[in-house]
Amino acid sequence: MIQIDNAIVSFDLFDQYFLCDLKACRGACCVEGSSGAPLNDEEAMQLEMYYSDFEQFMLEESKQEAEKKGYSVVDRDGDLVTPLLKGRECIYTYIDEQGVTKCAIERAYFEGLIPFRKPISCHLYPIRITEYDDFDAVNYQQIDICKSGRTCGRAAKLPLYQFLKEPLIRKYGEEWYKDLEVAAEHFKKGDLIN
Repeated sequence: MIQIDNAIVSFDLFDQYFLCDLKACRGACCVEGSSGAPLNDEEAMQLEMYYSDFEQFMLEESKQEAEKKGYSVVDRDGDLVTPLLKGRECIYTYIDEQGVTKCAIERAYFEGLIPFRKPISCHLYPIRITEYDDFDAVNYQQIDICKSGRTCGRAAKLPLYQFLKEPLIRKYGEEWYKDLEVAAEHFKKGDLIN
């Protein structure tokens, strides 16, 4: 691991490859899970504030769930998350013409209806960030549903940190990402490994 500002970054970001393969996974990251997507307080407020702008893209039963549970919920671990439909899939989804589960929030963003793309935890996936008092732990969460993403990433020779450049910059800023790129170069040369 290496520290960049207040973030402790796993070397997995440098030596693991990734490229989403929606044709294979069908958007499983929005469906599979025992809890919703982690949210911060600002994101929870944004979901409520802009709900009327993206609800048009959601499934009817998901809208009903939002009316019952609210726009965000606290899960059994005490974390603020997106609500789930049937205890499984995020309510903020829709199914596209190819049968792929996608994000209604992100669709509204790309159609110019709202100013934020989606929760940062979703944008960063499969990286998970655990925030502590003094630092963030930035780790790669390797799960079975993303096997095709790993295969595509290896074929494209696309390291995880490059695949997630945009959300990493969104989270930590341009300068931080430049430092991450420098660290990746040192890692590639073997300078960071004891």
